[in-house]
Amino acid sequence: MLGYAGRILYLDLTTGKNYTEKLNEETAKKYVGGIGLGMHLYLSKSKKGVDPFSPENPIVLSVGPLTATMFPTGGNGHAFISKSPATGGVGESVSHGTFGTELKRAGYDAVVLTGKAEKPIYLLIDDDSIELRDASKLWGRSPAEVEDAIKEEIGDYYVRVASIGLAGEKLSKIACIINDKTRAAGRTGLGAVMGSKNLKAIAVRGTNDVAISKPEEFFSLVKEFHERMKGPAAQKYRTMGSTENLMYQNNMFCVPTRNYNNSHFELAESISSSVINQHFIAKIIGCNSCAMRCEHEAVIKDGAYRGTMARIEYDNLWAFGPNCGVDKLNSIIKAAERCNYFGLDAQSVGGIVSFIMDCYEKGLLTKENLDGVDACFGNASALLSIIEKIGKQEGNIGAMFADGVKAAAAKIGGNAEQLAQHIKGLEVTGYDLRCLKTAALSCAVAFRGADHGRSGAVTLDLRGKVDRLKAEAGRGKLVKDLEDQFNIIDSLLVCKNAKGTFYKDVEEMVKIYNATTGLGITQQELELAGERIQTLAKLINTREGLTRKDDTLPWKVMNQPISDDGPVKGAVVTKDELTLMLDDYYQARGYDKQGLPTAAKLQELGLTEYLPIITTNKEA
Repeated sequence: MLGYAGRILYLDLTTGKNYTEKLNEETAKKYVGGIGLGMHLYLSKSKKGVDPFSPENPIVLSVGPLTATMFPTGGNGHAFISKSPATGGVGESVSHGTFGTELKRAGYDAVVLTGKAEKPIYLLIDDDSIELRDASKLWGRSPAEVEDAIKEEIGDYYVRVASIGLAGEKLSKIACIINDKTRAAGRTGLGAVMGSKNLKAIAVRGTNDVAISKPEEFFSLVKEFHERMKGPAAQKYRTMGSTENLMYQNNMFCVPTRNYNNSHFELAESISSSVINQHFIAKIIGCNSCAMRCEHEAVIKDGAYRGTMARIEYDNLWAFGPNCGVDKLNSIIKAAERCNYFGLDAQSVGGIVSFIMDCYEKGLLTKENLDGVDACFGNASALLSIIEKIGKQEGNIGAMFADGVKAAAAKIGGNAEQLAQHIKGLEVTGYDLRCLKTAALSCAVAFRGADHGRSGAVTLDLRGKVDRLKAEAGRGKLVKDLEDQFNIIDSLLVCKNAKGTFYKDVEEMVKIYNATTGLGITQQELELAGERIQTLAKLINTREGLTRKDDTLPWKVMNQPISDDGPVKGAVVTKDELTLMLDDYYQARGYDKQGLPTAAKLQELGLTEYLPIITTNKEA
């Protein structure tokens, strides 16, 4: 079995003891790698109802079969899987860069971490050498500072590091894990899970080669995809970057603005991709093996924040810009840099700030509640003050909002929950779901919470493949098929920005997988693996108590129609529309009306050992 490293590392942080197990061919074919392998290991090694911050809660780090190969964008990814402190269900986050490459070269397809160290430590994986090192001097420092310090201590610039910031140490439920200084496994709060284990960082150095089964066929595919990534399919990412989405979506009136009070940002021109690229972008970086180069690094050249540098993409541009009513790029870039410094999920932070501003303007919060901050929409200094207090967990703001909008709304009470834009406890992303109804369904059912990135179904709405204002039968199958494809992508660990270069989707993924591994998997088997991975996530969520009622949408999406004059005025997702689409989706998946996999579906997917999870839930 080539392509894979062939080993899984298990480490107890309490005792420091570790051992390895062989990754067998059946498991590799069944779960592929990445998030599939990670969720399989998590489900089989964790217990129902475990507290996310318990030493018994595992956190799994996994890579894919293409990791550390030359395949464009496939050679560099990694995934973290655990129980999310934000949602209580699947915690899953993927990142790219160079860190995953080094883990694979060290000889591991996955690392399963349990226990809790007595004091702050970092894990050094140096091929077969596994060492827990003192991180007391690193505690309280930013991920970028930690990376530099570890490289200096080890004496090797090419050691790769993934670490948490102050937010993870303080167990903020929106804390992320940063690698390569600017890359983040950003969503679902897994930085806090690392922090709960006193694990400041994971440093990796690997010297092993990754063997390919069919070199001639593989390198032919590498060349072909390299050329595709230099063509129109990846042009946006190579040139303007994902910030180009802002004006396109703003013209369609589907940019959530001021916490869903509007769907169009009238000041968007001042923060457009053309302004960003002309005045702020200093360099564009590519991950290991990537032919696209999409990481746009913005630098503030003058003013109070001179010298600040941060990666800018649509997600954080939207989160701190339109979502908070802010049109000052210096402040938006500074906000992104502060999130990296503290190790915070930028999308969740933007959701929290806009929630605070909404509550403040509606009289649910006062200046006294907010440590004297005048939290009006558009107040850029308030944006930065709030981020600073959340990151440090200072004052009332730090105490009330470091765990996300769901927890904050419960503390505020009244009708604050109606202003909290989240699904399953995870803050929404930058697409107005009221006028993007396929995306609305996809976010409602997404296993990790409010996230367009679990299926990419939003592109069907944005590109006019469907009527974006209509809820109808058939959308469930569309979402299901795209979810399965994205599961394969995140298990192979190809960058989702490269999806457009797969002209024949899964058919070409099969060719790449087989040329790499030699396992001879069929297209049907790989498609079934994508479906199996989705059902694994459903099983984890079901075991942890999530039900059909959690497959829902924020109050504003279903009760506050778009008020902006424009092509989508009055758009909203009604309860009947959501019910129709959920029923349609569950039917497409082979689930019952409660949204649970049937016994027949589990048998089809080879998951019958987990049938008790379903029967127990039904009895409850």
